[in-house]
Amino acid sequence: MAVDYAVIVVYLAGMLAMGWWGMRRAKSKSEFLVAGRRLGPTMYSGTMAAIVLGGASTIGGVGLGYQHGLSGAWMVFAIGLGLLALSVFFSARIARLKVYTVSEMLDLRYGGGKAGIISGVVMWAYTLMLAVTSTIAYATIFDVIFDLNRTLSIILGGAIVVAYSTLGGMWSITLTDMVQFVVKTIGVLILLLPIAVIKAGGFSEMKATLPTEYFDPLGIGGETIFTYVLIYTFGMLIGQDIWQRVFTARSDKVARYGGTVAGTYCLVYALAGAVIGTAAKVLYPDLPNADDAFATIVRDELPMGVRGLVLAAALAAVMSTSSGALIACATVANNDIWSRLRGAVTRDSEGDGDRDEVRGNRIFILIMGVAVVCVAIVLNNVVEALTVAYNLLVGGLLVPILGGLLWKRGTVHGALAAVTVGGVAVVGLMSVYGILANEPIYYGLLLSLATYVVVSLATPPTDAEVLAAWRERLAGRGAEPAPESEAATTL
Repeated sequence: MAVDYAVIVVYLAGMLAMGWWGMRRAKSKSEFLVAGRRLGPTMYSGTMAAIVLGGASTIGGVGLGYQHGLSGAWMVFAIGLGLLALSVFFSARIARLKVYTVSEMLDLRYGGGKAGIISGVVMWAYTLMLAVTSTIAYATIFDVIFDLNRTLSIILGGAIVVAYSTLGGMWSITLTDMVQFVVKTIGVLILLLPIAVIKAGGFSEMKATLPTEYFDPLGIGGETIFTYVLIYTFGMLIGQDIWQRVFTARSDKVARYGGTVAGTYCLVYALAGAVIGTAAKVLYPDLPNADDAFATIVRDELPMGVRGLVLAAALAAVMSTSSGALIACATVANNDIWSRLRGAVTRDSEGDGDRDEVRGNRIFILIMGVAVVCVAIVLNNVVEALTVAYNLLVGGLLVPILGGLLWKRGTVHGALAAVTVGGVAVVGLMSVYGILANEPIYYGLLLSLATYVVVSLATPPTDAEVLAAWRERLAGRGAEPAPESEAATTL
């Protein structure tokens, strides 16, 4: 195991070094929060794939393959479909807005009001729980690597992510995510996938050993597939963690084509995870927990050195999602909640706007990072926490966001009512049907849609000047200047 330890330690040290390097480059709010909006197609594609393919997609995807066979790919497949839809239909106009948060987009579209801060609170809760659930995954990985207990594992992994994210912001996260993308590709697709299939005796032996349902692409069930699409595909369209990566694109073309490449990569990754899980079912048919399949096959079947690289790939998956959710959580907390509340109190203090915004955002990342680690230590049920987060996100914000992008008759009153009714309905229905039930998101989303349409039609249309300013921003005019030419060549 000494070689494996060395690989992991070098990897973790590299993450910290990139955080230090990013700190030297992040000199402005734009550079710290959205990497100066300078990323070219290579960096953009790699980092976008890295953030959406986290621990749930890697460890959980293999676990679903262990339980259901090839149809276990549907959860990650739904994520890939969402990223493709975002990239093809929405990313160009999102990138041209030149904002920092989803709530800022809602303010632009609807003309301000309470919808922005309420949506900020909902988005903050979602990104916080996403960061927490990603951080908890360190317990599984470090238990395999170093035999550490749960609390120490969470503190160690969380501290490294908080450190490099706080130091360099999005620049550090972009650099580390690109490395993590490469490590995941090598560790999971190039090494673990073929080794797992060979160890299981090849596809012919897998088919002979397992029930035929394991090779049915719809074996996991139509209702489950529909729920995955509803939650994860639509969740990709509106999450702050995803939008903040779109904001890093150098141009709308980079956002569209780079995101399409990343979405296609997700589809391949989904199938790979399901195949690895299916192979693990052949090798270890009686594991007590399906999510143990990844760690078990890595520990028992891979040679020294390769094992360390694949475990580094698992760490990369967790860290990329964790860091992306952390900076999104801190950005929303600072820009959408704290700044608005402070502005309501000190709106006459013009000088406050000239303070060191990088320092302020850095402090918020540190505070949110500590909060994430603390919550992760005390939280037990990861699946329920993540389900609550996605139900709130989709049930409360999907309709106002997509309605604002697609329907000019939507109003601020309709958006505010939809966020409130959808969010309250989802929470209430989860208390009735259970957190993991499908009904809360089904009914909550329908109520949000009906409320948005009815209230928007019953209230005066959005002011013509607001809509004119919105169209100007969608066209890429009236926002901050483009990146400097020498920085615009970032890969």
